[in-house]
Amino acid sequence: MRSIWKGAITFGLVNVPVKVYSATEDHDISLHQVHDKDGGRIRYQRRCEVCGKVVDYEHIDKAYDDGDQTVVLSSDDLKSLPEEKSREIDVLEFVPSDQLDPIMFDRSYFLEPDGSSAKAYVLLRRTLEETDRTAIVHFSLRQKTRLGALRVRGKTLMLQSLLWDDEVREADFPALSKAIRITDKELDMSASLVDSLSDDFEPADFSDDYQRELQQLIDAKLKEGESLDTDATFGETEDDEDDDTKKGGEVIDLMDALRASVEKNRAAKQGKPASKKPAAKKPAAKKPAAKKTPAANKPATKKPAAKKAG
Repeated sequence: MRSIWKGAITFGLVNVPVKVYSATEDHDISLHQVHDKDGGRIRYQRRCEVCGKVVDYEHIDKAYDDGDQTVVLSSDDLKSLPEEKSREIDVLEFVPSDQLDPIMFDRSYFLEPDGSSAKAYVLLRRTLEETDRTAIVHFSLRQKTRLGALRVRGKTLMLQSLLWDDEVREADFPALSKAIRITDKELDMSASLVDSLSDDFEPADFSDDYQRELQQLIDAKLKEGESLDTDATFGETEDDEDDDTKKGGEVIDLMDALRASVEKNRAAKQGKPASKKPAAKKPAAKKPAAKKTPAANKPATKKPAAKKAG
């Protein structure tokens, strides 16, 4: 596995250096478009509809179209925005885990402890487990500010990006407003059917039959000699991967950071000024400055009942 980037989880005065990895991958077999007569690769070109020329990436801007007018945004225009480049996974609040609706989950990432000590990482993981809480966080990835959920999976902290509230649509179907009469007998029969199909979910029991049969078809064609020279028809491609070498921050004295964070939050709720941050016991460790975090809206949707995967 290769890390996407390095950063740190921050909550209160605690700083937990981590490496971020993609937790999922696509198993679909990659297929190209080719000319049916000679097998030549079909590629898409960035062609201007005004002058008809093929345009290089460095000469391509972005634009917004409202239906009547188009606004062109140059790279300089986009650079003027408060681009998010933070390497912090900033904890905003801890919420009951059952308040997160699965429809909000987007991409999943594994977090690996980075640095010489994993104590703060393990402490945060154990705390989330024992309190049955999920951390709502802000983080930046690929130049976008994202909302995320920091939760536990086994012995690993997992970061899952969340859709913003206005990205989740409401189901508004006419059929839902119609009154449908369900008899007790129908309900009992339906419950009996559910009971007959009830089992514990084991993901390994299910497989993608389409991809398996597609691979068998490809293997059969290769065996029968129905193949083309790849260099002659497809050309060569280069991997374009970011080389992220930025290191995460150092962990300050854990107990001092926890004690100061609790005291600060308690004082803030009572309207009293917090006492000064205690000095770290380890002289080599650096203390990050306390950071104000923006308020986050709590998802109001309750987690629906678990649904049997078929």
